Amino acid sequence: MLRDPAHLGIRKGSPLHKPMDIPLLFSTRIIRLFCYGFLSVVLALYLSEAGLTEGQIGLLFTLTLAGDALISLWLTTSADRFGRKRTLIIGALLMAGAGVAFILTRNVILLIAAAIIGVISPSGNEIGPFLSVEQAGLTQLISNQKRTQFFAWYNLAGSFATATGALAGGWLAQGLQDKGWAALESYRVLLMGYALGGFLLFLLFLNLTQSVEAGITGQETPKRILGLHRSRNVVFKLSALFAMDAFAGALLVQSMLAYWFHVRFGVESGVLGSIFFGANILAGISALLAIRIANRIGLINTMVFTHIPSNVLLILVPLMPTLPLAIGILLLRFSISQMDVPTRQSYTMAVVAPDERSAASGVTAIARSVGASVSPALTGLLFSVPVLFNVPFFLSGGLKIIYDLLLYREFRAVKPPEET
Repeated sequence: MLRDPAHLGIRKGSPLHKPMDIPLLFSTRIIRLFCYGFLSVVLALYLSEAGLTEGQIGLLFTLTLAGDALISLWLTTSADRFGRKRTLIIGALLMAGAGVAFILTRNVILLIAAAIIGVISPSGNEIGPFLSVEQAGLTQLISNQKRTQFFAWYNLAGSFATATGALAGGWLAQGLQDKGWAALESYRVLLMGYALGGFLLFLLFLNLTQSVEAGITGQETPKRILGLHRSRNVVFKLSALFAMDAFAGALLVQSMLAYWFHVRFGVESGVLGSIFFGANILAGISALLAIRIANRIGLINTMVFTHIPSNVLLILVPLMPTLPLAIGILLLRFSISQMDVPTRQSYTMAVVAPDERSAASGVTAIARSVGASVSPALTGLLFSVPVLFNVPFFLSGGLKIIYDLLLYREFRAVKPPEET
């Protein structure tokens, strides 16, 4: 006897003849993030071996992120009308094309062009239109009650895939070089793997069904700005707040935190790697803990009331007199720091119209990218002045607490469907 689809968390109004869309979207997330991590550990090394200077590599990465922001904004704000499946297929081809282009040329201009137009991740983090469109598709397939739970597992799967990819890519390149391969050729093998990952995504996306689409009937053509219509004001408010949060968070990106620990306590790179491996594992697990809390107190309350203690702990890190205490406070902070991520994503999908979900996710994601883009430069300036060396912790934590309070004030009365 077939089980009721509600037991699976699948929305009853979704077509169910091919119930493989959810496993497919989780599989594409895992493969993509594995590929991003796989390449990220050697991308700068490959470009250096290919003859690019440090300045050219930095310029290429900057233009990569800028080009990705523009192309992703265009794709995600059109996806609900153009077709989510089509958008994901285009993204997969752009990812494969970028990998092939990086293999075939060492010309700086051609590499920059491929990086701007294609999809390639310098950091190992999510890039391209995939996240926004996949989450919009998942929301179409699952019930309101299960949405946050699915998003938590979706984020956890991506975190572990990135970590595994980075580990595999680093050891594969090292293993090939130990067998006598030139460094450049060993890095090319990883680029081939990245390109193959893009082609595999293309094949998987071809198997998605109409269940993931927005289901626009064509009877109504509301005026849209960036793909948004009736949810525009809500999305723009959320985007402004998320940009503030991202600006504060990017004051202490992982590399900057590692630098602070190295200068303050003389921590070596191996120990730093262990610290942040543990921190990222705790952060991934914390996303799962958000499910139970959100079911009890609601999405907005979970976002705010777990985020504030996390930021208080961040402010306390530079006040610790010893390395073990500083590490302990940092790990405690990471153990609750990501509870707002699946809840934030779930809330954004819940409070907008179904045919605006890709656009809403895309606009808020781009707002976060823009907010985060200038922060590391500010931290670099503060780190260069000894008396201001700890200020980024206070500034980051303080701004994030202000963000939490503003978010609560503006949206505590705007409830997702499962809370009304």
